[in-house]
Amino acid sequence: MISNNKVFKNLDEQIEILKNKGLVINDIEYAKNVLLRENYFFIMGYRHLFLKHDSSRKFIDGTTFDEIYSLFVFDRMFRNIIFKNILIVENNYKSIFSYTLSKSYGYKERDYLNVKNFDNDKSKTKQINDLIRKVKRQFRVNGKQHGATSHYMENYGYIPLWIGIKVISFGLMSEMFSILKQEDKDSIASVYKIDANDMEIYLPILANYRNLCAHEDIVFNHFTQRMIPDNKYHSMLQIDKMNDEYVYGKNDIFALIIILKRLLTQVDFKMMMNEINYELDRLCGKINTISIDDVLDAMGFPPNYKDIMYME
Repeated sequence: MISNNKVFKNLDEQIEILKNKGLVINDIEYAKNVLLRENYFFIMGYRHLFLKHDSSRKFIDGTTFDEIYSLFVFDRMFRNIIFKNILIVENNYKSIFSYTLSKSYGYKERDYLNVKNFDNDKSKTKQINDLIRKVKRQFRVNGKQHGATSHYMENYGYIPLWIGIKVISFGLMSEMFSILKQEDKDSIASVYKIDANDMEIYLPILANYRNLCAHEDIVFNHFTQRMIPDNKYHSMLQIDKMNDEYVYGKNDIFALIIILKRLLTQVDFKMMMNEINYELDRLCGKINTISIDDVLDAMGFPPNYKDIMYME
């Protein structure tokens, strides 16, 4: 019987595996040090763009270890850029959310977490009760570890929502949007000058990418299960279609860029894109076997992607 178990391989064995797959390693000691610090499994998560388009599972002739590591480093820098900008959106959204609910329903948990304040669709009753219970649990568990929330709990016996949002996860906050009354959804989305239905799709996608970034997963070529609706940027950029569907900017990284374009301020968005362009330029100078266009295609970036920086 053939065993499917993956056995431990020491650094020398890892190097031999890579060399047998056709990878050029110019400095073996350097490569071993990188593999030890960064993990063979995670580094090799970036190999796919460098593999031959056949069944050999070998690298394109001339591919070097340095090229793969450069893509790994690029993704780390790109991930950090994306992460800090998602955090900006998260903070803005939480602030707008708490302002909207506090203004309409009050500042104590029993007021703003009253089930009557949410969608009265009976099919959502269980979801509403579950989410309210989760929010209260995060207040109870996480609130003790945060200075402002613990202060209100100990001295006033309640947590205003504008304080409590600091200890509610972005994933839970994105779910909370889906159970709001339509007028509250519209009020929040109007701040961003977008449709509430778009906002409801964007939030869980952002939460998904936030988690990927926080756990240092591969981000640059990640695809989400959910597609964003067509919008003006798809047409303004004249993105090609296949089977009546845009080939870029639907559930790829460029879709995330479009979301951030719509939710960040113009200044923050331009700063983010300038940082991304800088990292792409750096990567371009470090890869030879593949082109930067191959990387951009994997990210879902159309050839004229930079134009989105200057669009309204």
